[in-house]
Amino acid sequence: MMCSSSLQRYALSCGSALLIACTAAPAHAQFGGIVYDPTNYSQNVLTAARTLEQINNQIKSLQNEAESLINDAKNLASLPTSALPELQSQVRQTQQLLGNAQRIAYSVQSIDEAFTSRYRGAPMSATDKALVDNARARWEDTVAGFEDALKVQAGVVGNIEGSRDAMSRIVGSSQSASGALQAAQAGNQLLALQARQLADLTAVVAAQGRAQALEASQRAAAQDQGREQLRRFLAPGTGYRPTPAQMFHR
Repeated sequence: MMCSSSLQRYALSCGSALLIACTAAPAHAQFGGIVYDPTNYSQNVLTAARTLEQINNQIKSLQNEAESLINDAKNLASLPTSALPELQSQVRQTQQLLGNAQRIAYSVQSIDEAFTSRYRGAPMSATDKALVDNARARWEDTVAGFEDALKVQAGVVGNIEGSRDAMSRIVGSSQSASGALQAAQAGNQLLALQARQLADLTAVVAAQGRAQALEASQRAAAQDQGREQLRRFLAPGTGYRPTPAQMFHR
Protein backbone atom coordinates (compact mmCIF):
# COMPACT_ATOMS: atom_id res chain seq x y z
CA MET A 1 0.00 0.00 0.00
CA MET A 2 1.31 3.46 -0.92
CA CYS A 3 1.72 5.99 1.85
CA SER A 4 -0.24 9.23 1.66
CA SER A 5 2.72 11.31 0.45
CA SER A 6 3.45 8.85 -2.36
CA LEU A 7 -0.21 8.92 -3.40
CA GLN A 8 -0.19 12.69 -3.43
CA ARG A 9 2.93 12.75 -5.60
CA TYR A 10 1.37 10.18 -7.86
CA ALA A 11 -1.84 12.19 -8.06
CA LEU A 12 0.04 15.39 -8.86
CA SER A 13 2.09 13.70 -11.56
CA CYS A 14 -1.06 12.22 -13.04
CA GLY A 15 -2.80 15.58 -12.93
CA SER A 16 0.11 17.29 -14.64
CA ALA A 17 0.16 14.68 -17.37
CA LEU A 18 -3.55 14.97 -17.84
CA LEU A 19 -3.37 18.75 -18.08
CA ILE A 20 -0.71 18.44 -20.77
CA ALA A 21 -2.85 15.95 -22.56
CA CYS A 22 -5.82 18.26 -22.35
CA THR A 23 -4.00 20.89 -24.42
CA ALA A 24 -3.62 18.41 -27.26
CA ALA A 25 -6.99 16.67 -26.95
CA PRO A 26 -10.51 17.88 -26.57
CA ALA A 27 -11.93 18.40 -23.08
CA HIS A 28 -14.12 15.34 -23.47
CA ALA A 29 -12.97 12.22 -25.26
CA GLN A 30 -15.24 9.34 -26.06
CA PHE A 31 -13.97 5.78 -25.99
CA GLY A 32 -16.44 3.11 -26.97
CA GLY A 33 -19.37 5.17 -25.81
CA ILE A 34 -17.73 6.18 -22.46
CA VAL A 35 -16.96 9.83 -22.01
CA TYR A 36 -13.51 10.40 -20.41
CA ASP A 37 -12.87 13.71 -18.66
CA PRO A 38 -9.16 14.13 -17.67
CA THR A 39 -9.89 17.03 -15.35
CA ASN A 40 -12.54 15.09 -13.46
CA TYR A 41 -10.21 12.11 -13.24
CA SER A 42 -7.39 14.15 -11.68
CA GLN A 43 -9.81 15.64 -9.16
CA ASN A 44 -10.98 12.15 -8.21
CA VAL A 45 -7.38 11.01 -7.72
CA LEU A 46 -6.63 13.98 -5.46
CA THR A 47 -9.82 13.37 -3.48
CA ALA A 48 -8.87 9.72 -3.00
CA ALA A 49 -5.39 10.73 -1.84
CA ARG A 50 -6.79 13.17 0.70
CA THR A 51 -9.27 10.56 1.91
CA LEU A 52 -6.47 8.03 2.34
CA GLU A 53 -4.44 10.57 4.29
CA GLN A 54 -7.38 11.21 6.60
CA ILE A 55 -7.76 7.46 7.16
CA ASN A 56 -4.05 7.17 7.99
CA ASN A 57 -4.35 10.04 10.46
CA GLN A 58 -7.31 8.34 12.10
CA ILE A 59 -5.34 5.09 12.35
CA LYS A 60 -2.43 6.94 13.98
CA SER A 61 -4.83 8.59 16.42
CA LEU A 62 -6.28 5.20 17.35
CA GLN A 63 -2.76 3.81 17.82
CA ASN A 64 -1.86 6.70 20.12
CA GLU A 65 -5.03 6.15 22.14
CA ALA A 66 -4.25 2.44 22.43
CA GLU A 67 -0.70 3.21 23.64
CA SER A 68 -2.12 5.69 26.15
CA LEU A 69 -4.50 3.03 27.49
CA ILE A 70 -1.63 0.54 27.77
CA ASN A 71 0.46 3.08 29.70
CA ASP A 72 -2.49 3.82 31.98
CA ALA A 73 -2.86 0.11 32.67
CA LYS A 74 0.84 -0.11 33.54
CA ASN A 75 0.55 2.89 35.85
CA LEU A 76 -2.36 1.25 37.66
CA ALA A 77 -0.66 -2.15 38.03
CA SER A 78 0.12 -3.11 41.64
CA LEU A 79 3.55 -4.15 42.85
CA PRO A 80 3.76 -7.96 42.75
CA THR A 81 5.78 -8.24 45.97
CA SER A 82 5.21 -6.86 49.48
CA ALA A 83 7.60 -6.82 52.43
CA LEU A 84 4.96 -5.50 54.83
CA PRO A 85 4.07 -8.85 56.50
CA GLU A 86 7.75 -9.53 57.23
CA LEU A 87 8.30 -6.02 58.62
CA GLN A 88 5.21 -6.30 60.81
CA SER A 89 6.43 -9.65 62.14
CA GLN A 90 9.78 -8.12 63.11
CA VAL A 91 8.03 -5.25 64.88
CA ARG A 92 5.91 -7.75 66.82
CA GLN A 93 9.04 -9.64 67.89
CA THR A 94 10.56 -6.44 69.24
CA GLN A 95 7.31 -5.63 71.04
CA GLN A 96 7.33 -9.09 72.57
CA LEU A 97 10.84 -8.56 73.90
CA LEU A 98 9.74 -5.32 75.50
CA GLY A 99 6.62 -7.01 76.86
CA ASN A 100 8.74 -9.69 78.54
CA ALA A 101 10.46 -7.13 80.76
CA GLN A 102 11.31 -8.70 84.11
CA ARG A 103 10.52 -7.38 87.58
CA ILE A 104 9.28 -3.91 86.53
CA ALA A 105 7.22 -3.79 83.34
CA TYR A 106 6.92 -0.86 80.92
CA SER A 107 3.85 0.35 82.77
CA VAL A 108 3.24 3.50 84.79
CA GLN A 109 1.29 1.51 87.37
CA SER A 110 4.00 -1.14 87.71
CA ILE A 111 6.71 1.49 88.11
CA ASP A 112 4.68 3.41 90.69
CA GLU A 113 4.06 0.26 92.76
CA ALA A 114 7.75 -0.75 92.66
CA PHE A 115 9.04 2.66 93.69
CA THR A 116 6.45 3.01 96.43
CA SER A 117 7.40 -0.32 97.99
CA ARG A 118 11.20 -0.34 97.77
CA TYR A 119 12.70 2.81 96.24
CA ARG A 120 11.19 5.87 97.96
CA GLY A 121 13.31 6.03 101.07
CA ALA A 122 13.84 3.57 103.90
CA PRO A 123 11.05 3.97 106.46
CA MET A 124 12.23 4.43 110.03
CA SER A 125 9.74 1.80 111.18
CA ALA A 126 11.02 -0.91 108.83
CA THR A 127 12.82 -3.84 110.34
CA ASP A 128 16.41 -4.65 109.50
CA LYS A 129 15.21 -7.71 107.59
CA ALA A 130 12.86 -5.53 105.51
CA LEU A 131 15.73 -3.17 104.69
CA VAL A 132 17.90 -6.06 103.55
CA ASP A 133 15.07 -7.57 101.50
CA ASN A 134 14.37 -4.26 99.78
CA ALA A 135 18.06 -3.79 98.98
CA ARG A 136 18.22 -7.23 97.41
CA ALA A 137 15.00 -6.60 95.44
CA ARG A 138 16.42 -3.37 94.05
CA TRP A 139 19.60 -5.15 93.03
CA GLU A 140 17.54 -7.81 91.27
CA ASP A 141 15.58 -5.08 89.47
CA THR A 142 18.80 -3.57 88.21
CA VAL A 143 20.24 -6.88 87.02
CA ALA A 144 16.96 -7.76 85.29
CA GLY A 145 16.89 -4.36 83.59
CA PHE A 146 20.34 -4.88 82.09
CA GLU A 147 19.39 -8.39 81.01
CA ASP A 148 16.25 -7.10 79.29
CA ALA A 149 18.28 -4.41 77.53
CA LEU A 150 20.73 -6.99 76.21
CA LYS A 151 17.85 -9.16 74.95
CA VAL A 152 16.28 -6.25 73.08
CA GLN A 153 19.63 -5.34 71.57
CA ALA A 154 20.11 -8.94 70.44
CA GLY A 155 16.65 -8.97 68.85
CA VAL A 156 17.30 -5.74 67.00
CA VAL A 157 20.64 -7.01 65.72
CA GLY A 158 18.85 -10.14 64.51
CA ASN A 159 16.50 -7.95 62.48
CA ILE A 160 19.38 -6.49 60.48
CA GLU A 161 19.56 -9.52 58.18
CA GLY A 162 15.82 -9.32 57.59
CA SER A 163 16.17 -5.63 56.78
CA ARG A 164 18.84 -6.40 54.21
CA ASP A 165 16.68 -9.01 52.48
CA ALA A 166 13.60 -6.78 52.51
CA MET A 167 15.56 -3.81 51.17
CA SER A 168 17.01 -5.92 48.36
CA ARG A 169 13.57 -7.11 47.27
CA ILE A 170 11.99 -3.67 47.50
CA VAL A 171 14.75 -1.93 45.56
CA GLY A 172 14.68 -4.69 42.93
CA SER A 173 10.93 -4.27 42.53
CA SER A 174 11.32 -0.50 42.32
CA GLN A 175 13.93 -0.73 39.57
CA SER A 176 11.72 -3.07 37.52
CA ALA A 177 8.50 -1.14 38.16
CA SER A 178 6.37 -0.85 35.03
CA GLY A 179 4.27 2.08 36.14
CA ALA A 180 3.84 4.96 38.53
CA LEU A 181 1.75 2.96 41.00
CA GLN A 182 4.37 0.23 41.35
CA ALA A 183 7.12 2.82 41.86
CA ALA A 184 5.02 4.59 44.51
CA GLN A 185 4.26 1.31 46.29
CA ALA A 186 7.95 0.41 46.31
CA GLY A 187 8.70 3.80 47.85
CA ASN A 188 6.03 3.23 50.50
CA GLN A 189 7.58 -0.12 51.41
CA LEU A 190 10.99 1.51 51.79
CA LEU A 191 9.38 4.01 54.16
CA ALA A 192 7.84 1.11 56.08
CA LEU A 193 11.30 -0.45 56.37
CA GLN A 194 12.69 2.81 57.77
CA ALA A 195 9.77 3.00 60.20
CA ARG A 196 10.53 -0.50 61.46
CA GLN A 197 14.19 0.38 61.90
CA LEU A 198 13.20 3.49 63.85
CA ALA A 199 10.94 1.31 66.02
CA ASP A 200 13.90 -0.99 66.73
CA LEU A 201 16.07 1.99 67.60
CA THR A 202 13.35 3.32 69.91
CA ALA A 203 13.12 -0.06 71.63
CA VAL A 204 16.89 -0.20 72.19
CA VAL A 205 16.97 3.33 73.60
CA ALA A 206 14.00 2.57 75.86
CA ALA A 207 15.49 -0.68 77.18
CA GLN A 208 18.92 0.85 77.74
CA GLY A 209 17.40 3.90 79.42
CA ARG A 210 15.29 1.66 81.67
CA ALA A 211 18.34 -0.28 82.78
CA GLN A 212 20.31 2.89 83.50
CA ALA A 213 17.38 4.44 85.36
CA LEU A 214 17.03 1.34 87.54
CA GLU A 215 20.74 1.39 88.31
CA ALA A 216 20.63 5.07 89.26
CA SER A 217 17.51 4.51 91.37
CA GLN A 218 19.15 1.59 93.13
CA ARG A 219 22.15 3.74 94.03
CA ALA A 220 19.93 6.54 95.31
CA ALA A 221 17.86 4.12 97.39
CA ALA A 222 21.01 2.47 98.74
CA GLN A 223 22.33 5.86 99.89
CA ASP A 224 19.09 6.58 101.71
CA GLN A 225 19.06 3.14 103.29
CA GLY A 226 22.69 3.58 104.30
CA ARG A 227 21.83 6.78 106.16
CA GLU A 228 18.99 5.03 107.96
CA GLN A 229 21.19 2.11 108.97
CA LEU A 230 23.88 4.52 110.16
CA ARG A 231 21.29 6.38 112.24
CA ARG A 232 20.19 3.14 113.84
CA PHE A 233 23.77 2.14 114.48
CA LEU A 234 24.53 5.43 116.27
CA ALA A 235 21.19 5.75 118.09
CA PRO A 236 21.71 6.06 121.88
CA GLY A 237 20.65 3.03 123.84
CA THR A 238 19.60 0.99 120.84
CA GLY A 239 22.59 1.36 118.59
CA TYR A 240 26.04 -0.14 118.90
CA ARG A 241 27.07 -1.33 122.37
CA PRO A 242 30.69 -2.20 122.96
CA THR A 243 31.28 -5.57 124.53
CA PRO A 244 34.53 -7.19 125.68
CA ALA A 245 36.11 -9.41 123.08
CA GLN A 246 38.83 -11.98 123.56
CA MET A 247 41.09 -12.22 120.58
CA PHE A 248 43.55 -14.85 121.78
CA HIS A 249 43.03 -17.95 123.86
CA ARG A 250 45.22 -18.37 126.86
